[in-house]
Amino acid sequence: MLDATRIDNPLLLDLEEQEYSRTHNLQLNILQAKRSKLLDSDIFIIVEHPPVYTLGKSGERGNILVSEDTLRNNNISVKHIERGGDVTYHGPGQLVLYPILDLRRAKLRVPDLVWALEEIMLKTAHTADIPAERDFSKRGVWVDNKKLGSVGIAIRHGITFHGLAFNVDPWLEPFSWINPCGMENVQATSLAGESKTGIRSPEIRSELKKNIQAVLQIELNTIDLLTVSKYMDT
Repeated sequence: MLDATRIDNPLLLDLEEQEYSRTHNLQLNILQAKRSKLLDSDIFIIVEHPPVYTLGKSGERGNILVSEDTLRNNNISVKHIERGGDVTYHGPGQLVLYPILDLRRAKLRVPDLVWALEEIMLKTAHTADIPAERDFSKRGVWVDNKKLGSVGIAIRHGITFHGLAFNVDPWLEPFSWINPCGMENVQATSLAGESKTGIRSPEIRSELKKNIQAVLQIELNTIDLLTVSKYMDT
């Protein structure tokens, strides 16, 4: 369990499906607003993306195992980004959480944040009666040897961005077209794939929000994009 954090007036942007680059730019703009002291609050974004592979700083194109034609035929884009790690997949049915968070003020170390992001996914999975676990040699959350959720973060000037990706009910085949996080022969799974009773995405989104608050010991205040944009020096 984490020690008490100092996350003051945390805000939540609860978005529907949004193109990856647009959300990535939003993260960078919020980070800059925080660095410039235009925005003091930490912000958590929950969103889903259209199909996209993202390659982190150590990412290799060779870990995408299919041709450009296959990507084009399935409307999967490829984005190079600044988070740690290699390649991962985002798509509809996967919940993505981006905390834009001042680690020093929150008194969180990077390992604390990674633990917290995994714990949020674990608690959400357990609510759905899915026996997810950590694997400290691989990070993320797992069911047996199948990957249920990933963690990948970046830090600038003590402020973290990027975050976690949690498979609720996505199309799983694109995961088989990559070496996720650079690891070979890793099978992906989802809450829906593991559940015997059925999974409803809105309910899982609600549980994810509850567990962000429980794990980080905070109360989120929901705002909209228009409100956030007022703080951005763009």
